[in-house]
Amino acid sequence: MARSILTVPIQRVEDHSVTPVQDLLAIEEPLEIRIGPKTISLTMRTPGHDFELAAGFLFTEGILQSFQQIHKIRRSESNGNPRQAGNSVTVELNPDVEVDFERLQRHFYTTSSCGVCGKASIEALETQGCPVLPRNAPIVDSEVIHGLPDALRREQAVFERTGGLHAAALFDAQGNLVLLREDVGRHNAVDKLIGSEMLHGHTPLHDKLLLVSGRASFELAQKALMAGIPILAAVGAPSSLAVETAQRFNMTLLGFVRDRRFNIYSGASRIQ
Repeated sequence: MARSILTVPIQRVEDHSVTPVQDLLAIEEPLEIRIGPKTISLTMRTPGHDFELAAGFLFTEGILQSFQQIHKIRRSESNGNPRQAGNSVTVELNPDVEVDFERLQRHFYTTSSCGVCGKASIEALETQGCPVLPRNAPIVDSEVIHGLPDALRREQAVFERTGGLHAAALFDAQGNLVLLREDVGRHNAVDKLIGSEMLHGHTPLHDKLLLVSGRASFELAQKALMAGIPILAAVGAPSSLAVETAQRFNMTLLGFVRDRRFNIYSGASRIQ
């Protein structure tokens, strides 16, 4: 099983006192995601649930549409490179699945470019054929929303030990926790969570809501939308493009969900 925590010696300073102690750090290592022999992405992540991360990334980026397209996911051959061992995943697709690698290269160049405008990003989502969210469903009581942050924190095992990880949690409309994933990157935590649900054939997730630690960016709104999640809640603030995306696609977007308060930026009809 992959290690997610590293113990390191440090010196703790309190007032004028210096004490040598051991500290716990969240591990951060690169993960290469391949389709066959071709590298699709390189992301910095916390080791663990790497197959889910690879599947979730390919799904939320619109490269794959369902788990049926995947023949198997495996660790890549290291070819004698010790740094690559355990840090590369290969997704093997079924013979009838075709991927336009030239379009992929153009897509990732565009989406990683600082100059791309918000309008182009949202229009790209529309052309990917993202799921249409159910109108005014699910309906969630505001008291359920108030209880989500505590439920999230109770299940953040690695965060409690290191204080260094983001979390993404999937809940049903009654506030019951369905699944939680942690990672140094909030987008990776979301991909791990959605990847798990996708590999089990549960997508689209039309009756679920997603809570993320930290802020809600366009990228997280995009991933939630691609998974068919109608409600995205964040402990922190949303970005302007996340709000614009939520409004365009009829998604409920909640921000500053903490201390028994929250703001509704879009889709208020789902909250009662």
